[in-house]
Amino acid sequence: MSFGNYDDQQEMSEINMTPLVDVMLVLLIIFIITVPVITHSVNVDLPQASQQPTEVKPNVVTLTVNRDGTLQWNDEPLTLDDLSLRLQAAAQQSEQPELRIQGDRQVEYEKVVQVMAAAQRAGIEKLGFITEPVQ
Repeated sequence: MSFGNYDDQQEMSEINMTPLVDVMLVLLIIFIITVPVITHSVNVDLPQASQQPTEVKPNVVTLTVNRDGTLQWNDEPLTLDDLSLRLQAAAQQSEQPELRIQGDRQVEYEKVVQVMAAAQRAGIEKLGFITEPVQ
């Protein structure tokens, strides 16, 4: 409403503040309601972790089958009979080592299969092969 000296045909140049005040009051009420919800937090007793990372070194045995069929247990010469004794001892450990077989390119396949069969008879569960990538 306006109480000025205006004719009916003359335009009003004043801003109607009523809708603006209504919108601002609604926004203020929304802000007052949501702020406590945002700042509300729950206290939780979290577990504490140690700062030192634990390093677990895997127990790995490298078994090399040379070109002439001789064996090496971690670079130590070995016979096929001694191999079965060592494999049985390794299989009896509480945490079995991982057996990695490294066969020469020129070795007979039969020699590698004999080593794999000895590992299976001994009860070795983790068996892998060391190879070189093709270039």
